[in-house]
Amino acid sequence: MPRPRPSTAAEPRLADGDTGDVQARNFDFAATAPATPVASGQAMQADAGRCDPLASAGPLLTATSEGMDRTLHFLQSRVTFGISPTAVYLAYLDWLLHLAESPGKRTQLAEEMIRRTALMMHYCLSCAMAAGEAEPCVRPALNDRRFSEAEWQRWPFNLIYQTFLLQEQWWNSATTGVRGVTREHERVVSFAARQLLDTMSPSNFIATNPVVLACTFEAGGMNLVTGWANLIDDVQRKIAGLPPAGVERYRIGENVATSPGRVVFRNELMELIQYEPATREVRPEPVLVVPAWIMKYYILDLSPENSLVRYLVGQGYTVFVISWRNPGPEQRQLGLDDYISLGVTDALANVQRIVPSVPVHAVGYCLGGTLLSIAAAALARGDGVRGRQLKTLTLLAAQVDFKEAGELMLFIDPGQLAFLDDVMHEQGYLDSEQMAGAFQMLRSGDLVWSRAVRHYLMGERDTVNDLMAWNADATRMPARMHAQYLRSLFLDNDLAEGRYRVDGKPVALTDIRAPIFAVGTETDHVSPWRSVYKIRLLTDSDVTFLLTSGGHNAGIVSPPGHPRRHYRIATSKADETYVDPQTWMASTPERKGSWWPEWIEWLNARSSAPVAPPRMGVLDGGVSVAAPGTYVYER
Repeated sequence: MPRPRPSTAAEPRLADGDTGDVQARNFDFAATAPATPVASGQAMQADAGRCDPLASAGPLLTATSEGMDRTLHFLQSRVTFGISPTAVYLAYLDWLLHLAESPGKRTQLAEEMIRRTALMMHYCLSCAMAAGEAEPCVRPALNDRRFSEAEWQRWPFNLIYQTFLLQEQWWNSATTGVRGVTREHERVVSFAARQLLDTMSPSNFIATNPVVLACTFEAGGMNLVTGWANLIDDVQRKIAGLPPAGVERYRIGENVATSPGRVVFRNELMELIQYEPATREVRPEPVLVVPAWIMKYYILDLSPENSLVRYLVGQGYTVFVISWRNPGPEQRQLGLDDYISLGVTDALANVQRIVPSVPVHAVGYCLGGTLLSIAAAALARGDGVRGRQLKTLTLLAAQVDFKEAGELMLFIDPGQLAFLDDVMHEQGYLDSEQMAGAFQMLRSGDLVWSRAVRHYLMGERDTVNDLMAWNADATRMPARMHAQYLRSLFLDNDLAEGRYRVDGKPVALTDIRAPIFAVGTETDHVSPWRSVYKIRLLTDSDVTFLLTSGGHNAGIVSPPGHPRRHYRIATSKADETYVDPQTWMASTPERKGSWWPEWIEWLNARSSAPVAPPRMGVLDGGVSVAAPGTYVYER
């Protein structure tokens, strides 16, 4: 049953498809209009219906028309990775028309073009006078490694890449700062311009890439032969629905997801796995991990040396993990309420069935952390007993405020969501390839073009590791749930603004009293760390915030001994004055190493003295199913 949309006092909201306003206007009209015209009007409509053979076919025609629209949008999505072309076109028109009516901006752009041309001419002259070597007039961004090799500093390739970077700068100026363009449209146009420029980068072509030319000369062209074979292999794998090359070396239950344990509960949406103890004594409070439903849970149980689950068990904790089902068309009606009740609530109840009378250390990763925060707020608003089910709350790269959710917001506006609704209506779920395509576009330089150069021009293959193999094991999302969380969380930001409802009642993050450990990652493009940091603004709990190096996944999977890792950590009491993220980062010293031991120390300080391990649970009927269970194998 669809959850009613919450509303604010100032501006009542209606659920999607609600016609309450229209019904109210019709009711008022009927109450004030004379009786005879209404009756005669109804009679006329009835007569018209008898005379018009198409009147009775109206619902069928409407359904057929909507079906045509949905089918068209579905077919479009197969080549646009689920992105609405209309939404992109509207953004482009907004920018183009405002730019056309901004002669001052166009004059500024012309001046910039002249200035950059002069810079380039001066650089060319400097190179001629310095035998091809001169100080660059523009440098790549810190995270841009396309032109980092020494070969790019030699003539004529230094001129080629410097010209390209100056063009990038000019287009950035052209697509930003145009008065009147909405912020959302400006970001879309700027993003689209970067995508086109990334496509035309000189590093993508043999003739303008000195590294590829040198490799081709040394290999006698065999790198191109190998690259062509790689391309054919990748295309064949794509058509056949096979995973990328090298992934087959990692097999679930054999060399990833190998921590010993059992499935102790199963419903239509998830399996709950309990892991066997690795120490003679354990902390009484168990750990329940809620991963995101857009990923397989075993990112937290990769190879033994990379497994956060194995690390927790080795530190004397009883660990439970939710393994979500990979939904198909038959699960299309599952919504966010189902993920809370059948996921977090059922898991928590069964953890406390096996380990009774003690609160739980709850851990949420990515959207699993968002879901856990909603559940924790719902528990906290109870009679006080339910709220004490959670000892602590750990949020790993998880957002609760989506106002500044990074470049992912480029794909979220009313038009885009309507397009996605049609796509998901046709198939009942959001396909994993469509999600992966959107995420790759956010970092096309690293995830698309640089990889294409290595694979198809250099003839090389990336060495696949366990994290890359997991990333290729993508999942789907039910249509109803995906539409709900995009609208309620991303577009409307209902959770942060107090409108999100559970069981018909609004939940407030300020009701949470359990201490919070929040982890952000420095280069996260999915959950930007400044957005994750907002948990400090939205709760009245003690918050320990940790910022670690790495991205959304690699920053979390950061075991001790991993090279070049660092982090910052500081605890803010509930009654302390708020510190903005920039000030926090500047005033918090950097520490070397993995953040995992820091988290264990935090958990230990909030746990009781060790006791004998609890019993291992089994499924109903005494059935014993070994970890990693069955749902994780679903494709």
